Amino acid sequence: MQDLILHNYASSPFSEKLRLVLGHKKLPWKSVLVPPIMPKPDVVALTGGYRRTPVLQVGADIYCDTALICDVLEHVRPEPTLYPPHLKGACRIFAQWADSTLFWAAMGYNLQPKGAAFVFGKAPAGTAEAFGADRKAMSSNLVRLRPGDATSAYRSYLRRLANMADEHDFLFGMDPCVADFAAYHGIWYTRTQVPVLMDIFSATPSVVEWAERMAAIGHGAMTKLGAEDAIEVAKAAEPEAPGANLLIDSAFQDDHGLRLGSRVSITPESFGTEATEGELIAATRTHYSLRRHDPRTGVVHVHFPRLGYVLKAA
Repeated sequence: MQDLILHNYASSPFSEKLRLVLGHKKLPWKSVLVPPIMPKPDVVALTGGYRRTPVLQVGADIYCDTALICDVLEHVRPEPTLYPPHLKGACRIFAQWADSTLFWAAMGYNLQPKGAAFVFGKAPAGTAEAFGADRKAMSSNLVRLRPGDATSAYRSYLRRLANMADEHDFLFGMDPCVADFAAYHGIWYTRTQVPVLMDIFSATPSVVEWAERMAAIGHGAMTKLGAEDAIEVAKAAEPEAPGANLLIDSAFQDDHGLRLGSRVSITPESFGTEATEGELIAATRTHYSLRRHDPRTGVVHVHFPRLGYVLKAA
């Protein structure tokens, strides 16, 4: 097993989701810090275009999107499981809702003017404007809630989470599952990045108690790695053959009339819609894989979940 390298940045909510999953599974990992906004030349050298954070690198295999990365980490270390057998469908559906609907309500609340002023209050001049322009470009296909609407939705969702947290230590029982990690990261951002907005939790103390239990999981055994070192890791490695890597399903599922070996592009549906082009080497019921070459990395395989991504002929 090669090193697990997480390309992330400190205030990234989805990075926090995976940092906690790594801690929960007690997996050692290496942290490469990436810029929160473009340009991201080292990330793009690995992915071919995909720029969302985080990205997991294992040698010359690059895994995009936390939904897919959670499956990869589950395969690396099945216990403790993220997907309890009797709740596998329910917790996956909940996690998909939490990573989208709940997350965007939370961030619409978190980055209202008061929250944004706190986040960027001590940053160099122009930082807030650059961040806003970057996220506006990423959101061209996404309907964003206005702060008032986001606040109303976030309050309602927190009450629903409280109904679950009132019953158990975690949302679906006595142990955390993928639903907890997906629901936590937007709430983590409120608690740690914009504490001036913490009053929204006053009506749901059980959510606060649950969040404290989540935070206590920690990030596990992390060591730092430079971005250029990660590029060298990819260049020195050979990507795993399709079906032999950490994605255990391998049967070809053709829903697009595109054969393996075709030149294709893969693009997120709504947020951060930069395309990655390459040779289609896998299209299974859960994921796509592309083979591509970059002068800095050599040949890499880039993997995406099937859900939430658009596959087209290049």
